[in-house]
Amino acid sequence: MSQSEISDAGAMKEVRAGSSVKSLPLSGSDGARDAEKQGEQQPAGLKRKLKSRHLQMIAIGGTIGTGLFIGSGGAIAKSGPAGALIAYIFVGTIIYSVMTSLGEMATYMPVTGAFTAYATRFIDPSLGFAMGWIYWFSWAMTYALELTVTGLIIQYWAPDLSIAIFISVFWVVISIINMLPVSFYGEFEFGLSMVKVITVLGFIIFAICIAAGAGQQGVIGFDNWKNPGAFAPYLSEQVGGGAMAKFVGFWAVLIQAGFSYQGTELVGIAAGETENPRKNVPAAIKKTFYRILFFFVCTIFCIGLLVPYTNEGLLSDQSDATASPFVIAAKLAGVKVLPGIINAILLFVVISAANSNVYSGSRILLGLANDGSAPAFLKRTTKSGVPYAAVIVTSLFGFLAYLNLSNNAAVVFDWFMNITAVAGFITWACINGCHIAFMRALAARQVSRDTLPYRAFWEPYFAWYGLFFNILIIITQGFTAFLPWNVSDFFTSYVSVILFVVLFVGHKLIMKTTYVRCDEVDLDTDASKDDDATWSIEDPTTLWGKFWAWMC
Repeated sequence: MSQSEISDAGAMKEVRAGSSVKSLPLSGSDGARDAEKQGEQQPAGLKRKLKSRHLQMIAIGGTIGTGLFIGSGGAIAKSGPAGALIAYIFVGTIIYSVMTSLGEMATYMPVTGAFTAYATRFIDPSLGFAMGWIYWFSWAMTYALELTVTGLIIQYWAPDLSIAIFISVFWVVISIINMLPVSFYGEFEFGLSMVKVITVLGFIIFAICIAAGAGQQGVIGFDNWKNPGAFAPYLSEQVGGGAMAKFVGFWAVLIQAGFSYQGTELVGIAAGETENPRKNVPAAIKKTFYRILFFFVCTIFCIGLLVPYTNEGLLSDQSDATASPFVIAAKLAGVKVLPGIINAILLFVVISAANSNVYSGSRILLGLANDGSAPAFLKRTTKSGVPYAAVIVTSLFGFLAYLNLSNNAAVVFDWFMNITAVAGFITWACINGCHIAFMRALAARQVSRDTLPYRAFWEPYFAWYGLFFNILIIITQGFTAFLPWNVSDFFTSYVSVILFVVLFVGHKLIMKTTYVRCDEVDLDTDASKDDDATWSIEDPTTLWGKFWAWMC
């Protein structure tokens, strides 16, 4: 039914406000038709089929992965329970500045591949090119990492089988899932992410019980904060020990925390396929940040209560349940059945994270293609709105997981983790920078930020806060390569920075791009300010409905 037919049937009524027209739906079916109308504004045939709960869980699914379930043990070992806790809280505040910046831009201009579009329009097309490709590179590498870990996890039960078997099987499964309509992907990711959430909540309850005396160790309380201590010295021989060694331990954990938090910004990528982005994107940003910060901070705190930083298992080279601080804590408490259960949960965790990797990577490629920064064939989509060309290209990089067959798994893990973590900080810095440029462009047009669908607070100071510390961490995160000098460690730490600079400079020299002046910024294309599509959304009234709305 066309829009005119709807109007003629009396199903919709128009309310004029100035020169704009808003359509008010009278039923759920009308809202569905509005959703189809909204889809006309989207690039390359994408469909707005993701609901708010999908958006929430896509961000959680891409964030809560091996960084929390396995890598968090290394954070405790390097900086101690208090050092790791402070590091995760500190990086969490940086992430919050990034998310508020992203929220203000994504609700005003909800486009797919948003990071690329914002950098291209607000600052410099070369920045959009470099930012988009380094971010895509990050997710492609992370996908290879997650596939490697799936094989290592299953080897816990079948040590004689080759990892290549499981890499191949899960590569096919995840590729097929991402070729299905985005609504199916959203439901699949919702289910897997719920497993993660329940597991983390279960561990927090378990940790409280064990710390209170339910385990074989009796009442633990804060004993591990007293002996061996709350802060762990790191690289004592190189920096002289004492307070400096403890600060070095804290700073060394920041990159690990960044790797763990990476994926929170997926809300911005999914904005182009989300129903009612003006309402759902700000809600998702607020809820996702608070819940992820709660999960990470509480989990790190609980691990620090149960496991002393001197425990050798925290620095294990394994990537299955034996290296998980969750399992180490259970073993110390005398619980013997948990390793197998945690290993099974880890498999769900990794599949979910890998699923999000391909989704986000493909949408970034699509955004790059829409901006002319990637081959045009990557804009091809199916009738159901799946960018199949971008999905295939991103999935192919999962084959890098086979490197694990000829190299030590821990070495591959460290390389991929550093590449992706630093690329994440680069992306976050660019988002903050784009927001600063966005606010300047609004001021140049004399547009009040009070008129925006979502207004970030503490601005522009909060954006500058995030930009400063993101850049500082990028520059200093590889300091261990200089203590003493190690060429391999240097390139491991800074390969993403080098690649970003090469992409930016190369694109600027070849395309001869110029900086976008504030009064020349395109604030109209893809903007939601003239969007007259509306959505049929009912706020929950029951207690259970309100709880579920908070969760999802």
